[in-house]
Amino acid sequence: MYGLDGRQAHRRADELLRRVGLAERADEPVERLSRGMVRLHLARGLVSDPEVVFLDEPTVGLDPAAALEFRTLVRELRDRGLTLFLTTHDMDEAEDLCDRVSVIDRGRLLLSADTATIGRRLPAPDRVDFETGDERVVAAVRALPTVRRVTPLEVPGRWRAEPGRPEDVAAVLRVLVEHGVTSIVTSQPRLEEVYLRVVGDRGMAL
Repeated sequence: MYGLDGRQAHRRADELLRRVGLAERADEPVERLSRGMVRLHLARGLVSDPEVVFLDEPTVGLDPAAALEFRTLVRELRDRGLTLFLTTHDMDEAEDLCDRVSVIDRGRLLLSADTATIGRRLPAPDRVDFETGDERVVAAVRALPTVRRVTPLEVPGRWRAEPGRPEDVAAVLRVLVEHGVTSIVTSQPRLEEVYLRVVGDRGMAL
């Protein structure tokens, strides 16, 4: 199918099975692979040595360990110069793997931008993450009229302040520095926030 003779096909198959970590299971029936099935499908797509590979929801149904293995492999292929076109509803996956992201909703292209800068497409300002065990510092940031909300993060003692406007970030930083806080990180909105803002949260609506 790919224009390879028998010897070339065997050599290419062995090479690709090694690349996707399935060389030791080369003689097993496909139905026994379970977690390795997605990697096998990727290897099949690479038989013709293509310049572009399309991946449609490749990690759906995989357990976290298998999904991590697959993403590592995709990054390796990307770093070798292969172009990968990935469709996914997993915003973390898209942010982790993709250099550029396009948001499509109901057949319409709503947004396309570099992943690293897509947060700038929102009018929202940077968030300010800070670390403190002093509730008085948190209260002081919450008291700023320009701050929409201050919420705790998953790590104890870590907080996120969300200023209302870009120019309000400086006021948050000033309060934190005045209270002796030294662990401060600003970050732009993540891809998930961009998606929800652009597409809208339709919840369970059909």
